[in-house]
Amino acid sequence: MLATETKVATEEVVGAPNINAHCSWKEIVEPVEPFLRAVTQQLLQQAREFDPQLVPYAEHALHNSGKHLRPTLVALAAGSLGKVGDAHVTAAVIIEMVHLATLVHDDVMDEAEIRRGQLTVAANWGNEIAVLFGDCLFAQALKLAAGFPTPEVCRAVAMATNTVCSGEILQTQQRRNFTASRRDYFRVIEMKTAELFTLSCDLAAFLSEAPAAQRAALREFGAEFGTAYQVFDDCVDLFGSEADAGKSLGTDLAKGKLTWPVLLAWERASAADRSQLEKLIEHWQPANLSAINGLLVRYETFEPSLKVIADYLEQARRVLRVLPKSDGRAGLLNLVDFLAQQTDSLVV
Repeated sequence: MLATETKVATEEVVGAPNINAHCSWKEIVEPVEPFLRAVTQQLLQQAREFDPQLVPYAEHALHNSGKHLRPTLVALAAGSLGKVGDAHVTAAVIIEMVHLATLVHDDVMDEAEIRRGQLTVAANWGNEIAVLFGDCLFAQALKLAAGFPTPEVCRAVAMATNTVCSGEILQTQQRRNFTASRRDYFRVIEMKTAELFTLSCDLAAFLSEAPAAQRAALREFGAEFGTAYQVFDDCVDLFGSEADAGKSLGTDLAKGKLTWPVLLAWERASAADRSQLEKLIEHWQPANLSAINGLLVRYETFEPSLKVIADYLEQARRVLRVLPKSDGRAGLLNLVDFLAQQTDSLVV
């Protein structure tokens, strides 16, 4: 997660790599590395299928695609059901392209200049190019999805894309809206973040011809894990250290995004402290973070926030019980444990 002040985009990772985790990120992805290499190769192939004048934008975005968390979910979910095939690789490529399209658009909305150490598409070529290229990525993903012999894949991708974009709109509407309930907050992150996690697991199950109960379990796993992941990321922005987070803290507040710990503090605060919290965020500057953290500590938001993550992760573990024992299921459980340990590393 890499950011500086308000004009830098966050890098999406599961967590900092420098803690003693039971299972490291490298150990989690090592069994699926051939799958991830195939995804990378196909992504680059997709980049070359754009109009020649658009190829530099595509290569720039696709070379900067991070840890491939969603393709990893596709591989592990498919592996939990049996053989992983070429169709799963294509599904992972589609989902990653949709994800990259949302990032390109996010960088425009957030006026982000840097993503994972490189200039964003918007910073390189301007907002107009970035918006239109993000649209091209969405369209290319749907074109690839339409190549499956069944329309269900294309339908699922289109519906998920609609949900993600709708979640982004709702989050934008709720900026600095302290009266938004915790239910609104979780609805937004389920739509904006968890939806593509859900899609990753669902398409893996569908393409593996999983029984209905197993497909439903994997869908729920994606939703639970994806929600936990986003709450964790929100907590890192407030409770993490810049060294471990790899970014300046408070970037969500700088954009007026009210995350779970802040909403919880506002719910619990006195009228005077509510007013102070509102003013600190309304008139944001980096120096305000210390005062906001003081309010978060005063109203004891740290432990409840971590408990929310733990509850979602426990449910993610629970739903996997219907799956047969396999290396893929073990990989999904390791992924849950890894995020749990990253959460435990947060301190106030």
